[in-house]
Amino acid sequence: MNQPLAYVHPGAKIATNVVVEPFTTIHNNVEIGSGTWIGSNVTIMEGARIGKNCRIFPGAVISAIPQDLKFEDEESLAIIGDNTTIRECVTINRGTNASGKTVVGENCLIMATAHIAHDCVIGDNAIIVNGVALAGHVVVGKHAIIGGLAAVHQFIHIGEHAMISGGSLVRKDVPPFTKAAKDPLSFVGINSIGLRRRGFSTEKIREIQNIYRILYQSKYNNTQALEKVEAEMPASSERDQIITFIRNSQRGIMKGYIGNN
Repeated sequence: MNQPLAYVHPGAKIATNVVVEPFTTIHNNVEIGSGTWIGSNVTIMEGARIGKNCRIFPGAVISAIPQDLKFEDEESLAIIGDNTTIRECVTINRGTNASGKTVVGENCLIMATAHIAHDCVIGDNAIIVNGVALAGHVVVGKHAIIGGLAAVHQFIHIGEHAMISGGSLVRKDVPPFTKAAKDPLSFVGINSIGLRRRGFSTEKIREIQNIYRILYQSKYNNTQALEKVEAEMPASSERDQIITFIRNSQRGIMKGYIGNN
């Protein structure tokens, strides 16, 4: 790296083969791993920890202070995993005292103009589409996809392999393996195409479908449905993941699909 038209603070720790394009600013207390490319006009602020082989496109701002009036300039981090791509004008704020860090996993794609607020945790291989806004403390599971312009309420949890339609208002937790659409946001099936692409067998997909039929297409409440799933469905990591996610939900899970609104 030798770019005279970029500003790199002497306290930043940057691997020797990182490429920094002109007019980018890198502040103190920043670490960037080998093979990463930083486009023009990117701002990387204190507390950024960026992994190997990432790509960060023009206009992105990484590790700015939280948009939280309770923030008192405490030390915190914004951590970006290896092989993650951050497109134009994405903003990723660093954490607060609540957790001390905002985390984006490995192999993620964060598309243009998305916002990831303080203390969010994004799992590996997640895709955050253009214009998505994640409020603080949101947790997004591995392989989840959030469609363009969706807005996600603070403290929401989105399960692994879930898929949320574009333009959604996400006010309730979205369980793993599901598709979410409509307004208010509702269960519209499981993400069978995504699961098949990721190597889930037909039998495993059918098992997940049967679990959600009990949860969303029976007349049981959540407590009764979970008891029935636990009693009647064979034990598996997917079954247990669904049960644990729903039992641990603090905001409640999205409702079942109830026809055209």
